[in-house]
Amino acid sequence: MLYYPEGALYNSSENIAAFASNETIKAAQKSEKILEGIAERCNESHDILVSLYNNYTGKIPREEGALGILEGTTKDIALISKVSKPICFVVKSFDPKSNQLILSRRRAQQLCYENYISKLTPGDVIPAVVTHMEKYGSFVDIGCGFASLIPIAAISVSRIDHPNNRFTKGQKIFAVVKSIENDHKICLSHKELLGTWMENAEKFTPGETVCGTVRSITNYGIFVELQPNLAGLAENKEGVEVGNIVSVFIKKLIPEKMKAKLTIVDCNPNSRKKPDKLQYFIKSGHLDSWQYSPENCKKNN
Repeated sequence: MLYYPEGALYNSSENIAAFASNETIKAAQKSEKILEGIAERCNESHDILVSLYNNYTGKIPREEGALGILEGTTKDIALISKVSKPICFVVKSFDPKSNQLILSRRRAQQLCYENYISKLTPGDVIPAVVTHMEKYGSFVDIGCGFASLIPIAAISVSRIDHPNNRFTKGQKIFAVVKSIENDHKICLSHKELLGTWMENAEKFTPGETVCGTVRSITNYGIFVELQPNLAGLAENKEGVEVGNIVSVFIKKLIPEKMKAKLTIVDCNPNSRKKPDKLQYFIKSGHLDSWQYSPENCKKNN
């Protein structure tokens, strides 16, 4: 069984098929199959009412809403914040006369932890979904509502001011397990999956004019991002601000110095670029090591 971030299963054919009939629901209950619905309401008792396919309805009692709720290690905001969003669960009981299901998200999370989260090791590449962003990093769901953080410095090689420069809420991404703390907290990174300097530079040719995003301005030049893991330096130009979209002429790409020399051709001072669709060089498997710089780069010496 695969343990997906919440939202990944809701519109899947497998999830829809589980609600095709009373028999398919009973089969899902017997196998403890993880399913998803939409959390429509959290009542005054903090039970979550769930909308399901084919006119079935479900309720997740408060004590079944998440691991740690009964122990007090998980706050009720974790239940309230699920309203209007996909939510995972297993079926605990089913009344065919009323089409009412009693559901457990806690059990789904327990299965996810025992069979997936607890078995992760540093270097594993996993799917994730962006849940919310702060100045210091992006929080992601790595399976059945388990949250993890990608620090802002680990999102890409090219520096950004805020994770929303790179991600959007609800975006499906990939991440690599960086470390596992003593409290079983999973720490993630992301930049390793977006390619090395050379892999990114090979997409460009000196003499081309391409679009880029201004990431920082110094007294010695303007850093322009060509790809999330590739930025170059252009001469200073009046009217250019951080975040602007610019057209840049690529003068040189120098692998041994890991440099891209650019010239800004034009700038739209009112432009702000939305995050691009990320291009991953690695989407699965295990990453034992990663070196961003080219082998012949002087910075390796």
